[in-house]
Amino acid sequence: MKPENKNFFQKVYEVAALIPEGRVTSYGAIAKYLGAARSARMVGWAMNGAGSMPEVPAHRVVNKIGLLTGKHHFDGTNLMQQLLENEGIKVVDNQIMDFEKHFWDPFKELG
Repeated sequence: MKPENKNFFQKVYEVAALIPEGRVTSYGAIAKYLGAARSARMVGWAMNGAGSMPEVPAHRVVNKIGLLTGKHHFDGTNLMQQLLENEGIKVVDNQIMDFEKHFWDPFKELG
């Protein structure tokens, strides 16, 4: 892994760690906040590797329309959904219900 990618990944983890319980954000929102609006896929790659980091709530990062696109990176088929539901977020067919209500925008929340 290139050193600059490691630094980017670390920044992604720092933002993800700030997502409050019961809220979600998107790969793109994190990328935009980090000044790399076209790097949503890189944020996804960072999240793929966050499974072994309990301090990073990777289950709270979804795609731009609220789909649990990263769910296959969690142990157990429905672990991502279960973690979100434990926080009061309803998920139907891998889609977060009331996505706008639960959406946490780091650009607005962190300034």
